[in-house]
Amino acid sequence: MLSLRPFCEKTFFEKNPVITFGTMQFTAVILMILLTVKLLTRHNRRAEGKLANRSRWFMTAGTATLAVHFTLQMKLGLRLMGVTQSVVLNLALLIPASYYFAIAVLILQRRGRLSLWDWLLAPVVWLVCVGNMVAAVMADDMPLFSDSPLLRKAEQVDAIIYMLMQTYYTIRLIMSLRAMHRALNDFYDRDINGMLYWMQLSIIGLTLLALMVPMAIFGSGPWVLLIAFAIYFFIFYLVDSFCAYLNSNAPAHMKRAEQNAEEMEREYAAEQQADKNAISMDAEDGCNYLVLDDETMREIDEAVARWTARGGHLRNGLQQPLAAADIGVAKYRLTCWLHQRGLKYTEWMSELRVEEAKRIIKEHPDWSTEAIAQHCGFTERTLQRAFKKYTGMSPVQYAGQQAV
Repeated sequence: MLSLRPFCEKTFFEKNPVITFGTMQFTAVILMILLTVKLLTRHNRRAEGKLANRSRWFMTAGTATLAVHFTLQMKLGLRLMGVTQSVVLNLALLIPASYYFAIAVLILQRRGRLSLWDWLLAPVVWLVCVGNMVAAVMADDMPLFSDSPLLRKAEQVDAIIYMLMQTYYTIRLIMSLRAMHRALNDFYDRDINGMLYWMQLSIIGLTLLALMVPMAIFGSGPWVLLIAFAIYFFIFYLVDSFCAYLNSNAPAHMKRAEQNAEEMEREYAAEQQADKNAISMDAEDGCNYLVLDDETMREIDEAVARWTARGGHLRNGLQQPLAAADIGVAKYRLTCWLHQRGLKYTEWMSELRVEEAKRIIKEHPDWSTEAIAQHCGFTERTLQRAFKKYTGMSPVQYAGQQAV
């Protein structure tokens, strides 16, 4: 039966000569080449050398694969031949490209410590999908880029397998991102999770990619253009944010927080081994904590009360190990104490300092916001943000309310 789908696609683009598949593919080729060159020439001066470069090479492999993909699509004209012909190349190259992007981010998240399954899943999926399409072509005894019912069924199965693969990597990325947030919140005295915002958006993008790519490669009509440009924008955002992250102080901040998390994991294991009767409790984010007995909780309560009374919590840049040493408790026990109160170290410090800021505003209404921030261990910007979060208003608004 004659397929009308290629005819419909041509009709649409004949009516819209400015936007054609050729123009779209050419734009994609240029974009991917520019992104590849950017990754190749971007030498990060601040991030961990080997780890960052390893991640960068995988990201480069992803953009280079897409550049080859769009070039072949444009030169062979597969899209105008029909959807089925285009899908063969799409699946063969989009699976490794998605793999390279996911692995690049995972290397940063897990500091290179990936599981064997992380490394092997996508190559196995690629072999299965390509083998499935080749088997369908051989069974039909037709050319590779032919349009046959069996090949279409094989491509549909492969698209589902691709989506399942991308789901696995999305789950791994989400779990690793949560561990990164936990490490930051257990170490720094201020909220710096914003430096990982690009990673969060990238994971959302990879999730949408798993849904949009099959729609784009099987679909037809003008809406395919919208999906295609959305994919181009996401790849640009991913690469640009990735480069900005590597050339910032964020990887160094992250490394210190993760090293602290690893040290606390060792302390947890040592305490469990020393006390066989110790009770452990799983946090919502999957981290293990010991349940402190009432006497230990009371001792830490008293030590913390003495520490806050002398203003120990008002030092700017007070990382969790320094605070624990100043209080006189092991840093792991301080984290367990906070957890049993439903708090993270970052949240706790912000709450204590906001309470101090409120006291200063009441007792010293003539103080400037900058002076209050310096006294309480904030910067002026972090004071504004924390005060708004815990009181629902700015320091100026709060001072005005107190003056009434």
